[in-house]
Amino acid sequence: MTDPITDPITDTMTDLMSARPAARLGLVVLSTDETLEDEARQVLPPSISLFHTRIESAPDVTPENLAKMEARMVASAALLPADLNAIGYGCTSASVVIGPAAVAHQMHQVQPGVPVTNPMSAVIAALRALNAAKIALVTPYTPEVVAPMVAHLDKHEIEVVAERSFGESDDRRVARISESATLAAIQEAGQATGVQAVFSSCTNLRSFGIIDAAERKLGVPVVSSNSALLWHLCRLTGVPGLGGPGRLYKI
Repeated sequence: MTDPITDPITDTMTDLMSARPAARLGLVVLSTDETLEDEARQVLPPSISLFHTRIESAPDVTPENLAKMEARMVASAALLPADLNAIGYGCTSASVVIGPAAVAHQMHQVQPGVPVTNPMSAVIAALRALNAAKIALVTPYTPEVVAPMVAHLDKHEIEVVAERSFGESDDRRVARISESATLAAIQEAGQATGVQAVFSSCTNLRSFGIIDAAERKLGVPVVSSNSALLWHLCRLTGVPGLGGPGRLYKI
């Protein structure tokens, strides 16, 4: 006698209920970004569900092009599932140009009440947690993109005492900057007098493979856009015990 066929939908729902994730995170990733999702996999455990969507971003990184993303945020956030515990918008420079409050407002149009963060707000929270008020800044950006970032940090009582940049305006090329080149820039900038931490900015600038080595060399914390963003997303949801690079994930 053949066993009766069980209801696959009921079985699936039962499995989901018995293995509820510790958190459900949403991530809005730039269309030109090739780094953030890969580095997220190195931090988030299987107990956290990550849902990511894309937002159109011009390859040419200018304040004008960054500002244009504000009008596209609602459509991108609408593609994420409901019942999220937190949402991250994955662009450091645009978070400064558009403003963290405006980013959160746009996300809340379709994801009401969900905590929203971005790399710059996350970095500020991370630097405060690390008691670092004087930093070295490493970026891939041109000067017109770096200047608003330095001003934003200063507004939040974080002083940039040294800065190094690759001067790259094409975001598609940023993902091609080697980690060894980023390490060299971090080490050079981090040796400036008074530096309490180094911030490697840009979600597309790879750094997870060299953060620990940079910290050993310099003796100060090194925080990247992605390490801070993922750390802050999980802090907003109360998920402890993440494994990520650098001192940030030890506090």
